[in-house]
Amino acid sequence: MMKNLIKNICLIGFALIGPITLPAGGIQRNLNEYNILNNSKEIILLANCSLYTFPKVNATKLLVLDTGSSLSVLQEWVVNENDTWARVELLTNQFIDHPNRTKRGWIKI
Repeated sequence: MMKNLIKNICLIGFALIGPITLPAGGIQRNLNEYNILNNSKEIILLANCSLYTFPKVNATKLLVLDTGSSLSVLQEWVVNENDTWARVELLTNQFIDHPNRTKRGWIKI
């Protein structure tokens, strides 16, 4: 009986204290320790722009992005001085917006 009581107290104690030390529990982690967050860039389009499958003008167009679309820059690709491309991801709510819509592609900067 006493053994079960101690076991239950330990279990309840872990259930109350343990989750706050886990990443999803509630302790705010320092965002500087994640390099990907420091290198990410968010842009908003000022004009309509085409999203391509790969960084070439003759590549297949996936879709046309509207003015005001929010994009996250994943990678930059410089072909030459006048030809710079960016691999981007659309910042949309995938549950509300079209779930099967293309989210990543290349735009010419």
